[in-house]
Amino acid sequence: MADVPAARSAVRVLAYLAAQAGPSPAATVAQHLGLPRSTVYHLLSVLVDEGFVTHLPEERRYGLGTASLALGSAYARQAPLARLARPVVARLVETTGESAHLAVLGGREVLYLVEQRAPHRPTLVTDVDVRLPAHLTASGRAVLARLPAAQVRALFPSMSVFSDRTGVGPHSLRDLREVLREVRRRGYAMEDGEVTAGLASVAHAALDHTGYPVAGVALTFRSDDVTGARRDELAAAVGRAAAEISRRLGAREV
Repeated sequence: MADVPAARSAVRVLAYLAAQAGPSPAATVAQHLGLPRSTVYHLLSVLVDEGFVTHLPEERRYGLGTASLALGSAYARQAPLARLARPVVARLVETTGESAHLAVLGGREVLYLVEQRAPHRPTLVTDVDVRLPAHLTASGRAVLARLPAAQVRALFPSMSVFSDRTGVGPHSLRDLREVLREVRRRGYAMEDGEVTAGLASVAHAALDHTGYPVAGVALTFRSDDVTGARRDELAAAVGRAAAEISRRLGAREV
């Protein structure tokens, strides 16, 4: 793989600034990244000239510039995650004969970005742009199971936030933690009748280049039609699809 040190260092500087709550001194950036101060000052100067970084002279700090905002807007406009995942999800449907989808976490809900229906399969409540409670869906659980415990606790601070659709599913943080422990033990997420009575789903998380769970990939099927070993087979197929999407997103280890 080709390596351009200056480009890699510039990206690291931008990533560091993006992760901070506010602008940072150049010396702090250099210390955190392990780069010479002279190199960091040079990189920041170029990034300021190009609009990706803003210099606050009175504070002697640097923060993200308007060009970085434009990149974020372009990312949303181009929808690369959905574009990268769509052919993988389509192949998953072709190989399994079941309906599949990809969803991202948005607060306590999942938002469906890709939906691929298999012919002659049950009608689903999921569709592109539909939102459902994350703690009830297999795709949501796949993502939640990979998040830090503190983040899950912040998302579900009290019993009042635990909605249900069919009367089945976790109704407290303690219940949800047990569900997520089971996801990690089993190796994949599952729900059965918690979104729609009679339907079940299995899911895996897709990871980005940092290992963060950016989406859940799932198959949905009739509960009575798919049991035991067949569910494990479908879950394995979903796992391969999630791994392929992760690789497309730059994940180093899947």
